[in-house]
Amino acid sequence: MTTSTPQQRDVAISVRDLVVGFGTKDVLSQLDLDVYRGEVLGFVGGSGTGKSVLTRTILGLLHKKSGKINVLGQDLDLLTAVQRRALERRWGVLFQQGALFSGLTVLQNIQVPMREYLKISQDLMDELALLKIEMVGLARDAANKFPSELSGGMIKRAALARALSLDPEILFLDEPTSGLDPIGAAEFDDLIATLQKTLGLTVFMVTHDLDSLYSICDRIAALADKKVIAAGPIDDLLASDHPWLRAYFHGKRARQLVPK
Repeated sequence: MTTSTPQQRDVAISVRDLVVGFGTKDVLSQLDLDVYRGEVLGFVGGSGTGKSVLTRTILGLLHKKSGKINVLGQDLDLLTAVQRRALERRWGVLFQQGALFSGLTVLQNIQVPMREYLKISQDLMDELALLKIEMVGLARDAANKFPSELSGGMIKRAALARALSLDPEILFLDEPTSGLDPIGAAEFDDLIATLQKTLGLTVFMVTHDLDSLYSICDRIAALADKKVIAAGPIDDLLASDHPWLRAYFHGKRARQLVPK
């Protein structure tokens, strides 16, 4: 895990007074959140409370009703289409199920962002994609496999390689260890931690995985009642008296993970 003092921390993502909803129902209301450069932030909350909604709103996949979102020093409301595309090159996204294109090989999937944003030769794209494949711990012969030929863990790694294809500064992860066995999940956590440290990434990770929270997250932000109710190191959240946090971190399934 990375460490830094508050004085050294620059904000990579700033969300203020965010309201997102569908029709008359608000999913997020007056939500505030800061994600610091170079940290791994774990984002937790109950099922259906809006964790993925926040991610998709930051990415521009959902419209907000009101509020401000600032990413890497840029107010998303003030960007032109050209500026928005330039900013999108600076982040990568790993969706929960990988979201690989079934008709493309692993190599071709990784090259999708390259084709969209870069003007480089096919040979260079092939070379870069193979580097990303190796970076996430896949064998080179995975390059020509289709998603249907991959295990769940390999799909996650291939999708991560695609998320890293443009050398992003921010990495968004949506339930990265879901569907993996405990050994595979631990290995994936280790991979994320290594890549974050090696590449200097800022990682925003939506997760339910308590092991991930304990092992690789610098801070945790908790979503309840349509807003962030707490954000800080895990010890701070463990000490909170908020009912949802008490149930989440001190419930029957979490008991063995809480330090004595």
